[in-house]
Amino acid sequence: MASAARAGAVAPQTTSRPLRAWQQAALERYEESSPKDFLVTATPGAGKTTFALTLASRLLQRREVARVVVVCPTDHLRLQWADAADRMGIVLDPGLTNAVGPVRAGTQGYVTTYAQVAGKPMLHAARATAVKTLVILDEVHHAGDGLSWGEAIEEAYGFTARRLCLTGTPFRTKPDERIPFVRYEEDGFDGDAGEAGAGLVSRADYTYGYKEALADSVVRPVVFAAYTGTARWRNSAGEVVAASLSEAGTRSVEMAAWRTALDPKGQWVPHVIAAMDERITHLRENGMADAAGLVLASDQDDARAYARIVKRITGKAPELILSDDPKASKKIERFAAGSARIAVCVRMISEGVDVPRAAVLAWMTSYRTPLFFAQAVGRVVRSRAPHETATVFLPAVRPLLGLAASMEKERNHVMPPPKAQDPEALDLDPLPPEEREAVGLKQWEALEADARFAHVLHGGTAHTGDGPGGPGNGMAAGPLGAEEEDFLGIPGLLTPEQTASLLARRDDELRVRIAQRVHDEDTGELPVVEDHPEEDDAGRSWRDVAELRREINRLVSRVSAKTSTPHAVVHTQLRQHVPGPPSASASIDVLRARRERLRTML
Repeated sequence: MASAARAGAVAPQTTSRPLRAWQQAALERYEESSPKDFLVTATPGAGKTTFALTLASRLLQRREVARVVVVCPTDHLRLQWADAADRMGIVLDPGLTNAVGPVRAGTQGYVTTYAQVAGKPMLHAARATAVKTLVILDEVHHAGDGLSWGEAIEEAYGFTARRLCLTGTPFRTKPDERIPFVRYEEDGFDGDAGEAGAGLVSRADYTYGYKEALADSVVRPVVFAAYTGTARWRNSAGEVVAASLSEAGTRSVEMAAWRTALDPKGQWVPHVIAAMDERITHLRENGMADAAGLVLASDQDDARAYARIVKRITGKAPELILSDDPKASKKIERFAAGSARIAVCVRMISEGVDVPRAAVLAWMTSYRTPLFFAQAVGRVVRSRAPHETATVFLPAVRPLLGLAASMEKERNHVMPPPKAQDPEALDLDPLPPEEREAVGLKQWEALEADARFAHVLHGGTAHTGDGPGGPGNGMAAGPLGAEEEDFLGIPGLLTPEQTASLLARRDDELRVRIAQRVHDEDTGELPVVEDHPEEDDAGRSWRDVAELRREINRLVSRVSAKTSTPHAVVHTQLRQHVPGPPSASASIDVLRARRERLRTML
């Protein structure tokens, strides 16, 4: 009775902000019939958790259910769900194990994982039928019948009072691998997931796609910055092969070039990390003071190597988040709430993990499934304020460019259920066996790879910004003034063509700087990445310069207001009086001189 009394105090208005239009519409759809099963498909970052917990709050308040059980893919998401529920006034236990029988007193339910349910499905069935229960199946595509998890979920929750299924992307499956509690229709797809006409596609009771979310400013628009380069490797015959990432011929050559580019010993990775860091700087200087970036690696060895490169390039150790690290969840929470610029990870920052300040992603992994791509990109699209944008840096290879181009297209189905049963590897599908064999360690040895900006992919179209006659779409970018370079970080000011032109212009300068850094440090050991970097380490100088840049921006605003002069004009005048590179590249002496000049203008 204590739970019921607690539930009676829970009101739908306990959300921290008003419901979004789609969330309200989905709730109204549910209320029309109060169904036993309800499937919601909402694009990553749209707010599925808020919708689900608001529904749970209403059902608890009306005493239509007395318990809420959330099933999610990973242990970290258990904590995230429990925290979100607590903000809604619902007490869910994220630490309940299979060794404990009844649900703990003083709670209104618990959060578990698909793996735990598969371990003891009858235990979870007893908990879910002891009282009227709402079961929320988060990212329900993990419960495919082809996995033992699907059978366990059906056994555990087949007699539950209410079931709410959530997914970030519509999915399809084979007729013999139906996901429990999901409604299907015949699907005549071809190519991606099976033979034509041989599958089923899920049909959601409510769908909120990426296009709708973009129009509602619920998610950020994504700009994909593709980087090409020439990779050289030695094959099994001892021959040295060279190929461009964007012009490789056969699939095996393309994959070998891709893996070579991702090798930490080459120049492609340091160059792209430096470009990513520069983008974060621009975002922080122009409206997103806590902007952060994520680097996705293929394995833990690469992740550690990339983390060392990040520290060498930025002067600050990143947050290194590995799936087998017992501190992984705490590190995610610290990164989400902190001010660190970059996190390097393998599997932990993917499906459902919420880091709203992350707006930049570097794709440095060989994974290329639609599911993993959509979920990973979804980590940087969650919008907190109008006019924010997300940037994804990626190799200019056909599989990734195809996935990027499809981001703004409406798709009824994009992914099959995951094949693995490792809760941390569910959405990872590395290169197929035949492709791995073609470029495996016994067949392939990376030698070197450079990096060059290729194009910006925006709205499914490649923009090189090089004007007529260039390799892009032939559209002239238009002249860019010095003041425009300072405002690259303000979303919407530059067209995709101008953005591409600016990135291309800076690329040569960036390559020279990175090559010089690498050359200077080739003979020395790379710094060891600290588990808990101190605030007064090598990154301190960066913090001093960043604060100086922010002060300059504040002074520009004051001068603009006093003189009724546009910000861009003030920046131009400032550059005329104190010549030098843009703020992102200027020395501390130049920045100090500009600050003093601005003070004299007030």
